[in-house]
Parts: sequence; structure tokens; C-alpha cells
Amino acid sequence: MAQAQSPDPHPPLQGAQLVIGTIAVSLAVFMNVLDTSIANVSIPAISGDLGVSSDQGTWVITSFAVANAISVPLTGWLTDRIGQVRLFMASIVLFVISSWMCGLAPSLPFLLASRVLQGAVAGPMIPLSQTLLLASYPRAKAPMALSMWAMTTLIAPVAGPILGGWISDNISWPWIFYVNIPVGFVSAIATWAIFRNRDSVIRKHPIDGVGLALLITWVGSLQVMLDKGKDLDWFSSTTVVALALTAIIAFAFFVVWELTAEHPVVDLSLFSKRNFTGGTVALSIGYGLYFGNLVLLPLWLQTDIGYTATAAGIVMAPVGLFAILLSPLTGKALPHTDPRYIATASFLIFALIFWMRSRYTTGVDESSLLLPTLIQGIGMAGFFIPLVSITLSGLPGHRIPAASGLSNFVRIMCGGIGTSIFETAWDHRTIMHHAQLNEVANAYSPVFNQQMAQMQAAGLSPEQAHGLFNSMLTQQAAQLGVNDLFYVSAGIFVALVALIWITKPERAGGDSAAAASAAH
Repeated sequence: MAQAQSPDPHPPLQGAQLVIGTIAVSLAVFMNVLDTSIANVSIPAISGDLGVSSDQGTWVITSFAVANAISVPLTGWLTDRIGQVRLFMASIVLFVISSWMCGLAPSLPFLLASRVLQGAVAGPMIPLSQTLLLASYPRAKAPMALSMWAMTTLIAPVAGPILGGWISDNISWPWIFYVNIPVGFVSAIATWAIFRNRDSVIRKHPIDGVGLALLITWVGSLQVMLDKGKDLDWFSSTTVVALALTAIIAFAFFVVWELTAEHPVVDLSLFSKRNFTGGTVALSIGYGLYFGNLVLLPLWLQTDIGYTATAAGIVMAPVGLFAILLSPLTGKALPHTDPRYIATASFLIFALIFWMRSRYTTGVDESSLLLPTLIQGIGMAGFFIPLVSITLSGLPGHRIPAASGLSNFVRIMCGGIGTSIFETAWDHRTIMHHAQLNEVANAYSPVFNQQMAQMQAAGLSPEQAHGLFNSMLTQQAAQLGVNDLFYVSAGIFVALVALIWITKPERAGGDSAAAASAAH
């Protein structure tokens, strides 16, 4: 496009403006990401208060996820029509209003409608936060901007369940939404004060109605299928099969249409860029593994090891320690280091901690739980920053909102897919291990006979002894199942290293950055 200029027309921010701008954007991101997980542990409280079943209550999560997944890839198109600062401001204000509506909801339909609005307006917030931060810092300090962004993105999913559980237990569930109001209010005022004169050029492209309809159809079908698949026993359900077919057919038409449309609603041509494709795929699959395990670990602790929700959250909390301490150091080192080295080290650290977790037993102690969690924080500090840097490397300024939106969309979808796969795979592996272990539960097994004799000697009836033995088998089967998933996750992280090295990132600082900008 001749009208688009590669260099950003606005000079970098300096001094107090840069600090306030960074805090404002980071608060918005934290509020957004926190809301993707804070409601998860509050579903029983919400369902009970509104007089609906827990199964119906899970639509509080699904409705947000569907609307959010649809709106994220529209960021580039909406930015062209509205301007990045206006769109970011509108997202924050509408997010606050929809959060207030969620807290006031008198019924489930009203709450779901409010969550749909909340998810839809949240979509552009994360991609535009990257865009505004990158435009606020000198090109040589872009990795530092990304490190500020990464800290909030990594910590919020861990803080969400802890904060949500505490609020539901000690106050009331509406406050999981009301907490957004003061945070969003401060973020909106600071954002407007710093960025109001730094908006992007508006380009009134025609609305790609067909592309938008196809996007809503396939993303909505896929997201509902992922959220409800486990409850409906996946492809044994006609509903899941219908959703899968709808998603596949609509996706195929969507790809063909968007690649041939004059003004596509999603710029799929970005995948022709090696750095964008390699960085996005590596980041998204890695995030899917991370997020799937983030759901699996506390679930296993609560269902099989006897931890409460709060105790499980506390076990997960130390992951943020090294992530917060080391992310700024990663940002400082990145301009002088090939980001592929940092990303490789991060992936290998993730592989190490998942291998460590694959050695867990049902008698695992707290120190064994906390050590991998602490080490994981080191891996997280080098996870987002170099991969986002690689993904956006070499792109002109006017394409960054679209690229960031599309990359975040793929990442969010992989997070949902990872969660569904991990929950289903754990069930299947547990059933398989239970069947294998149960083979020893017969009169010809010395181990089984010895266990029965010991239990009956302790005063249990034969029926009680058999029931206790089966409970022990179930716990052990679940342990072996979760160990399998940890082990596979470690192997996949090692394999993803190869994907990192198909990219050829351009340095963020100095003459090389200027040359890259000129070349593109």
C-alpha cells in the first residue's frame, strides 16, 4: 500500500509519559486476561445464586470465549476504520460497562448477554496493547516494551483462579466482575491522557460481510464444540458432530474467500511471512501446552491429591516470581541477542519442568510441587517476549495491529484446544490405566490377596475392602494418566525447538532495524 508508511508517524514517548502509558496499557491487559480465568472457580456460586445447573453455568465461560475469539482477528480491520487509540479506549470503556452489567445480572440470560458483550469488546484490547507499546518505545527498546506486556499476560491467568476463589468464598460472586471497574477507570483516564493525540490513520475500507459471517460461523462452532465436547462425550454426540462439520466447512470457505477478497476482514496473507508463521505456530502450540497444563495441574491436585481450590492456587502462585523478576532482563538482553536462543532456552526449561512433573506420585510433597513451579517462571520470562518479537519482525507499522490480532487469535484458539485435549486425554488415560491395574484384582493375585487380608484384619468387611482397593486403583490410574500428559508435553516442547529455527528474525535495534523497515 502506497499510502501506508512503515515508520510510525508519532515519536516515542519519554519520561513520565512513557511510564504512565506503559502502566495504563498493562492495567488494561491485566484486567482483560484476568477475566478469562477468574470466573472459572466461581461457576458453582454463580449457578446456585441464579438457580441454574452447573452445566448451564459453564456458559458463563463459553459465551465470553466465543465472543472474544471472534473479535480478536478483527482487530486490524477495526483499527483501519476507527483508529487504534479510539478502538483501544472504546474497548476499555465498554469492558468496564459490561463488567458492571455482569455483576448486576438478575438472571442467567442477562449474565450471558453481558458476557458476550464483554468478550467481544475485550478482543482488540490485547493486540492493540502490543501495538501501542511498540509505538511508545524506541525501536531499539521494543523488547523492553514487550517484556512489560508479557508480565501481565503471564501472571493474570495464575492470579485469576486464586482471586476468583477468594472473592466467591469471602464476599460474593458479582465482585469478580466489579473489581474491573476501578482498574478500567484508571486505565481509561491514563490511556486518554497519554495516547489521545497518537491515533493511527483511518482507512474506510468496505465491510467484508461474507468474510465476517464465515468467521463468526466457524469460530463460534469450534469454540462451542471445544467447550461442550467433554460434557457431550465428543463425537458420540450428534451435536458435536454437527458443530465440527459446520466449523470445517465454514473454515474452508473462509480461507478461500479471505485470500481472494479485495479488502479481507482478516489478513491471511501474513502467513506468507516466514517469521510470522514460524513465530505464531511455535507460540500458539507452546501456549496451548502451557494453558492445558495450567488447567490440568490444579484439577489433579484437587480431585486426586486432596488439595482445596485455594491451596492448589497457592501451589501455582510462585510461577510468577521469576517471571516478574526476569522479564525486564529478557527485554534488555533481546536487542543484543538472537531471540531464537532465548526462545529455545525457554522451551527446553518447559520440557524440563514437565519431565519433573511426570515423576510425581500420589504421595508427592509440597517441595516437589513448588520446585518445578518456580523453575517454570524462568521459562515464562523467555517465552512470550522473543516469540512475539520474531512474529512481528520486519513488518511495517501499519500491518502490526492486523498481525498482532491474528497471532493472538491463533494463540487463544490453541489455548482452548489445549484445555479440551488435556481434559479428555486425562480421562481416557485414566480409564486405560485403571483397566490395566484392575487385572491384578483377582483371586489368583498374591498382591491382591495380601491387600484384602490386611484390610480385613484392620476391621473392614470384604465389601469395604474391595471398595477401598478400587479407590486406590482409581487414584493410582489418575496419577499415571496425568504423568503421561506431563511426559508428552515435555517431548512436544523439545520438538517445537525445530520450529523456532525456521524463522530468520531481524534485529530490533540499530541500523539493522532501520534497514528492515526500509526493506519492507
